[in-house]
Amino acid sequence: MIKEIKLPEIADNVTSAVVLDILVSEGDKVSADDILAEMESDKASFELPSDFDGVVKEVKVSVGNEVKVGQVMFTIDTSGEGEGEKKEEKKDKAEAVDSEKEEKTDEKKEKKAEDEKDESDEDSRDEEKSEPETPDQKSDADEITSDKPAAHIPASPAVRRLAREIGVDITKVKGTGPSDRVTETDVKAFAKKQLQSRPAGAGMVADDYKLPDFSKQGNIRREKMDTIRKITARAMAGSWQSIPHVFQFDKADVTELEKFRKDYSKYVEKQGAKLTVTAILLKLTAEALRKFPKFNASVDMKNEEIIYKDYVNIGVAVDTDRGLLVPVIRDADKKSITELSIELNEMAEKARTKKIKPDELQGANFTISNLGGIGGTSFTPIVNRPAVAILGVSRSQMEPVFIDGEFKPRMMLPLSLSYDHRLIDGADGARFLRWLCEAMQNPLVTMF
Repeated sequence: MIKEIKLPEIADNVTSAVVLDILVSEGDKVSADDILAEMESDKASFELPSDFDGVVKEVKVSVGNEVKVGQVMFTIDTSGEGEGEKKEEKKDKAEAVDSEKEEKTDEKKEKKAEDEKDESDEDSRDEEKSEPETPDQKSDADEITSDKPAAHIPASPAVRRLAREIGVDITKVKGTGPSDRVTETDVKAFAKKQLQSRPAGAGMVADDYKLPDFSKQGNIRREKMDTIRKITARAMAGSWQSIPHVFQFDKADVTELEKFRKDYSKYVEKQGAKLTVTAILLKLTAEALRKFPKFNASVDMKNEEIIYKDYVNIGVAVDTDRGLLVPVIRDADKKSITELSIELNEMAEKARTKKIKPDELQGANFTISNLGGIGGTSFTPIVNRPAVAILGVSRSQMEPVFIDGEFKPRMMLPLSLSYDHRLIDGADGARFLRWLCEAMQNPLVTMF
C-alpha cells in the first residue's frame, strides 16, 4: 500500500515551511520515525520523520522548496511492489487530477465572486459620490492631496511630529481648525481611517519603493534572504505599521542586584545553569506583568476588545548565526529563579544549535531583548504583535549618583520600554518601568 507523508501542522499561524535538506532517495528503505527531511519555518528548524516502515516510492519536493501544511512530500510503499500497488497508484493519480480540477473550479468561482464584488463596490462608490457628503462620510479615496509642500501646511510642530511618528502624510489630511489648520484630532482620525481601510496582511508585503541602480556606483552582489530574515522583515514591518509605538526610558540601580547575582550564582551553577541578569529580569518581569495586566494583554481591534491573559509567557531574544530568535519561557511567574535560569540556558542553546521547535517560539505575551553583552547605551525595540510591549536592556556601567548629600559610585542599567499606545498610556508605561527599576534595586524584597 502506498502511504503519503505530508507536512503536518506546525504551530499557530504557520502555514508553510522550507525544505533545508532531503535525507532519503527513491528506493531507500525506511522505518517509522526515520528522518526524511530537515525543514525550517517561522524561525525554527525541525525534522520530518516517516510515519511508516517501507520503501521510499517518490520524493515530491526539492531542497529550497516552500511546502504548505498538508502538502504531500513523500510517498512510502509499505507492502512492496505488485498489482495492488499499481492500482493504488492509479487511484491516487486519479484523485489528484480530480482534486486539481476541483481547485481550479473553486479558483474560478472565487475569482468570479471577487469580480462581482469589485463591480458592486464600484457601483456603491458611484452612488455615494452622487450624494452630498459630510466630513464624517468622506473616505480616504476622496481625500484631496494638497499641492502645497508639507512645510507649508498649517499645523503646529507637535502635530507634525505626531504625523511623522505614526506614518501619516500631512499633505493628505484635511484640516478642521481655523483657516484649515491641521489639528491632532485630524491626524489621528486620518490614521484610524487608514488602518480600517487597509486590507488584511497589509504591511506584510514588499513596498513599492524603487531602488536605484547601485551597480552604476561600483560592484555589487545580491543574496537571497533566508527564511528567518524574510519572516522577521515581514513581521516587523507589519508590527511597525499597525502599532502606534511609544518609547519610555529609565535607569535601574543594580548595584545590590549584582551582589545578589554573584552570591547566588554558585548555587545555580550546581544545578547546571548560569545565573544572568536576564534570568533575574525574567523573574521580576513576570511579577510586573501580574501587577500590570495591560502589559500581558493583546488588542483585538476587529471586535474592539482587550484580551487579558491569565498566563505569563515571556519571550527572550537570542542572537544566532541565522538571525534573531525568540524562545518563549512559559508560566514564568510560577517558576523559581533557578528553574528560569536552567530553562533559559537550555532554550538559548537549542536556538543556537538549530534544535528549537516551532512551538517553542510561539505564544509570547511580552519580550525581553538584552543587548548588554554587546554594548550600547539605549535602543528602541519594535513591539512584536500580538504582544503590546517589549523591554530593551542595554549595557550597565558605573556612574556617580547623588545620594545623601554626596556622589557615590553605583552600577546603573539602562532600560527602554516600547509599548502599544492603543492600549497603554504614558502614565502606565512610566509606572511599569519605575516598578521594574525599584524591583531591581531591591531584588530580595521582590523575589522572596
